Amino acid sequence: MTIKKLIGKLHLWLGLISGLLVLFLGITGCILAFEREIENATQPYRFTKTQQSTLLQPSVLKQIADQELPGKAAHSIGYEPGKSATAVYYGEKPEAYYYIVFLNPYTGKVLEVKNMSDDFFRIVIMGHFYLWLPPHIGQPILASATLVFVLLMITGVILWWPRHKTAFKQRFTIKWNARWRRRNYDLHNVLGFYITWVAIFLALTGLVMGFQWFSNSVYWIASGGKQEVAYQEIFSDSILIWNKAGNIPAIDKLWHKTMQENPGYKGSIEIHPPENTKSVIEVAINPNTDTFWQYDYLFYDQYTLKEKEVKHRYGKLQNASVADKIMRMNYDIHVGAIGGIAGKIIAFLASAIAASMPVTGFLIWLGRKKKSCKKLNS
Repeated sequence: MTIKKLIGKLHLWLGLISGLLVLFLGITGCILAFEREIENATQPYRFTKTQQSTLLQPSVLKQIADQELPGKAAHSIGYEPGKSATAVYYGEKPEAYYYIVFLNPYTGKVLEVKNMSDDFFRIVIMGHFYLWLPPHIGQPILASATLVFVLLMITGVILWWPRHKTAFKQRFTIKWNARWRRRNYDLHNVLGFYITWVAIFLALTGLVMGFQWFSNSVYWIASGGKQEVAYQEIFSDSILIWNKAGNIPAIDKLWHKTMQENPGYKGSIEIHPPENTKSVIEVAINPNTDTFWQYDYLFYDQYTLKEKEVKHRYGKLQNASVADKIMRMNYDIHVGAIGGIAGKIIAFLASAIAASMPVTGFLIWLGRKKKSCKKLNS
């Protein structure tokens, strides 16, 4: 048996083993590619026209939202020009919940209380990431299928590669006027070759989120052999609990400070209230709300309001290393947002074609199996 035939066998069995999961990941990936655009088009409560009125302070919006979700802890209060303010409520213990309260940032009117557990895209995301199983079970399963998909793309390109120049031109086009079996064969091989160069990035970024060892390896290579600084929670000096400056809430002071330092700001600003007496206050500033990687994360002592520096990747963007920035970009690359609307279209098409690969591949295998059976019976 030649090496190419061995690779063909490997490609076949890897495809049969992972086919259904690759199909699932491709379909859910297509659905999620334009998540934000679909939400903006179908959920008018996300928008509030910019007015000349003064924006309500985060403590006021939090107080209003708290009345809608009594007993639940506010995770953040968010502002963005032209958008409704958001109060996010998130908790894991003892009860898991995830809500977003949309408010008019000028009047405080509650526009929508959204339970994200019932949100369509949230449900799809949980499937795409965890197969709707506990994360410690579902994530390794889908990450393993993604790793197999990477091997399928590598072996697929090897099998696609023509033996001589005459056959080279034929590998780039689909014979639409041929019999359906030949069209199916071309769809699998030609489209598979074209999408490999995009799908490989979708798959590798998926592996970064799916396997810690893979994420560590990517960082090690990108940083030239350094280990990533682990995320560490920082704390306020609770000894100074008595030193609450005046009657103005700390989150309002930091919000005013941030707004003054960013006049005419067009991105988003989030204020994260402290969870307890030891927590810090986090301020997250994003100049480009179409992506996530450019966020500046600032941390302040809730009593002294002094900024606390961090060394991990989720600090100020200007302090992030090249490797940190690559890791920050990972999700935006995965969904195509790094390339704007064009990137999302490419990611959508790549996911759609990737989803078709198990189907066309299975039909090729089924046709060859039937052909072998006919030869044996004749």
